Amino acid sequence: MSQIHQHSEMFSPELLNKYNVSGPRYTSYPTALEFNENFSNSDLLEAIEQSNNKDLSLYVHIPFCHSLCYYCGCNKIVTRHSEKADEYLQYLFKEIELRAKSFQGHNVKQLHWGGGTPTFLTKQQISLLVNKLKSVFTFSEQVEMSIEVDPREIELDLMDHLVNEGFNRLSIGVQDIDSKVQKAINREQSTEFITDLVKRAREVGFKSINLDLIYGLPHQTVATFTNTMKAVKIMDPDRISLFSYAHMPSRFAAQRKIRDEWLPNAEQKFELMQYAIESFIEHGYDFIGMDHFAKPTDELAIAQKEGTLHRNFQGYTTLGDCDLLALGVSSISAIGQSFSQNSKTLKEYYQAVSEKGHALEKGIVTTQDDVIRATVIKDLMCNFKLDKRAIEKQYDINFAQYFAQDLASLDTFKQDGLLTDTDDEIVVAAKGRLLIRNICMSFDIYMKSKLNQQRFSRVI
Repeated sequence: MSQIHQHSEMFSPELLNKYNVSGPRYTSYPTALEFNENFSNSDLLEAIEQSNNKDLSLYVHIPFCHSLCYYCGCNKIVTRHSEKADEYLQYLFKEIELRAKSFQGHNVKQLHWGGGTPTFLTKQQISLLVNKLKSVFTFSEQVEMSIEVDPREIELDLMDHLVNEGFNRLSIGVQDIDSKVQKAINREQSTEFITDLVKRAREVGFKSINLDLIYGLPHQTVATFTNTMKAVKIMDPDRISLFSYAHMPSRFAAQRKIRDEWLPNAEQKFELMQYAIESFIEHGYDFIGMDHFAKPTDELAIAQKEGTLHRNFQGYTTLGDCDLLALGVSSISAIGQSFSQNSKTLKEYYQAVSEKGHALEKGIVTTQDDVIRATVIKDLMCNFKLDKRAIEKQYDINFAQYFAQDLASLDTFKQDGLLTDTDDEIVVAAKGRLLIRNICMSFDIYMKSKLNQQRFSRVI
């Protein structure tokens, strides 16, 4: 059976409408809403000490952007002044130096720069930051180094510089190539340049190239999105991320620039999503998780087939077993049985680093129940099935007794044919795939009160 026929059951308008409520994306469990200011630096140091993991993933947040994209809900600072990054790097280097002292003997297997816009940095600033990280951390010879790129403010030869500094993975923000859509979201860019950028990245040795797309943007229609699909197929990336635009103007001021009447309605948004997913599958990509696509030979696709896919704050990954140390303003770490987040504003970040050498603001020490539920949610989010016996063996529990209330809340999903639940396993059906966040919410003890639900985006 072809993938496209196999997944055709996913697109039931009735079911998608029924379950289109707000819910977490589960890049962590517990989610960031549960972090609290009682969590201290001593708690983090204890978590580092108690973690048996010597494999490390580094995330570095570069908060600056040259211009404001109206759809964006990321933590960012819009400025045209490149010297602001010089000041930021001074404080970031202080944090790096302090944190590195706790990770001597660790092996960095993964480095990711996100933002904001990491390529806001000049070539010299990029080199300084890479050199600082490599001078205080031990990097694996096969380290995976990835960076997010805004194609509007760079030249092609930046690809050469990034490869020379060790980067081997690239993620480019495309979103949509239609000029009317781009103007409405204040992100006008050249498709020809992006095509040349992908070509140049391949030529100089990038191993993996990802393109980010968004559906549900203002003025998007299936007819206009067709051109974006054609352009993406020509670029032929290794991976594609397809995100749903979450219109939450009450939380994100920039989104108030986008008028409600410009947006596709729910039915039109479903059509955009279905068209994009079917287009990628038809073009030979494997559907990864709930919003990613990869060529069948890509390690994400292989990991999903083998049941070893992981998920963290950067999305789907094959290196989820690493402890994650995040550096920079607003960044979130996941180390041992803890999550922790840095100050969210530059002023607070600078002041904290000046006074303490770090900017930890809040976090949480996870309980054994958190750890068990996190494993259940991860397995469902990544592999769409759950081996109950494996969970029982790993955590020495009786699954049916431990999750009695949670299993009872799956009844509505079973009645709608979204999953099967036997003594040994839970298997999510094709038609339940796009609603996996809803299914996972059944195992989220913090969601039971529903008090936080309005803080999350809708699942579709």
